[in-house]
Amino acid sequence: MVTPPIDAANTPSSIQILRGEMLDFADGLRHWPDGLLLIRNGRIEALGHASDLLPQIAPDQLVESFTGLLLPGFIDTHIHYPQTGIIASHGEQLLDWLNRYTFPREMAFANPQLAAEEANFFLDQLARNGTTTAVVYPTVHPVSVDALCNAAQARHQTILTGKVMMDRFAPPELLDTPDSAYHDSKALIERWHGQGRLKYVLTPRFAPTSSPEQLTRVGQLRREHPEVYLQTHLSENLKEVAWVKELYPKAKDYLDVYDHYGLLGERSLFGHCIHLSDREWQQMAASGSVIAFCPTSNLFLGSGLFDLERCHREQIRLSLATDVGGGTSFSLLTTLGEAYKVARLQGADLNPQQAFYQITLGNARALGLEQQIGSLEPGKYADLVLLDTAATPLLNKRCQLAETLEEKLFALMFLGGEQAIAATWVAGQRLYARKTV
Repeated sequence: MVTPPIDAANTPSSIQILRGEMLDFADGLRHWPDGLLLIRNGRIEALGHASDLLPQIAPDQLVESFTGLLLPGFIDTHIHYPQTGIIASHGEQLLDWLNRYTFPREMAFANPQLAAEEANFFLDQLARNGTTTAVVYPTVHPVSVDALCNAAQARHQTILTGKVMMDRFAPPELLDTPDSAYHDSKALIERWHGQGRLKYVLTPRFAPTSSPEQLTRVGQLRREHPEVYLQTHLSENLKEVAWVKELYPKAKDYLDVYDHYGLLGERSLFGHCIHLSDREWQQMAASGSVIAFCPTSNLFLGSGLFDLERCHREQIRLSLATDVGGGTSFSLLTTLGEAYKVARLQGADLNPQQAFYQITLGNARALGLEQQIGSLEPGKYADLVLLDTAATPLLNKRCQLAETLEEKLFALMFLGGEQAIAATWVAGQRLYARKTV
């Protein structure tokens, strides 16, 4: 059983020195069997082998030892915090699932108290699963953004979010207008973007629920605020693709709808992208846009299999995400296991080094945040996760028989999950530690 180190002050301004087995993927797999990590003011100051760094440590400085594997904190690039309470709702396909479960639940987030409670519960779930950064969908209500940003700021956490925009094909309680979406988003950008570690994301839910007039306003916001991000959904479900064709008959395809309004680019994240045409694959690559691959929701809703091999072949920027609550787990370890299965069903592979790179430095690079998070390099935030390879008897047995570190990582993808998270830190502050006996 892992015993997480106890933080001396448990604040971002504390000085901490952690000693144990560490790894990251900054230059392939980097591994320190007995590493030393110095954290000062919430950032990594030094990293190396304990034998090299211990002589430089003052005799009275506390060095906190741990067992397990210490990695950079995990990064989730597509997740819906209002859907936390409807995770594992009996399966429907996408459009039915939205109407039956998602929209009724999202109506409740007009209540600021409920939104605040849900935001804190959601961030607690991220920490329990080793996720330290996330790109998050709230609801159409500005108070849902305020609640999440307030909770994240109190934790010194990197959260990227922005109010959902949709002005049609949803219950009246969830509709905005092109003008209100513009003005509310502009006010939220001014209030939250760049505050602490927060980033704002323009969030038209998807093309069917935004009229041409609203997408025009989204494009205007993007031109006025090129520093912010954009997220939406693309080609998740065949019925959805056909619906978009009916609503936007002049567009070449689904992606062309977003392209027409100037929504593609290096800070644009498109969830799912399962049913892309050849032209769409090529345009995704040419625009530098990012795909958020969401395997558990794609399987749960029966949406289809994402073509991971083609994504790599087309050299499209890729990220991996849980997509809770269509996704069935907050755990990016579990998500990696499902991504592997999706790849294998199409004759491709996802090896453990590629997998763990993706949910750490790979996702950081997809967000353009690799100078701040994603690896254990000095100067970056001390966002960390401690994995317990003995979390369950079965995982322990498999890891004891593993001949390489890569075999242990592979086992964690299938036998780990939430129970393998021993502790999670954000900016040097321990947000979660599993109770030990």
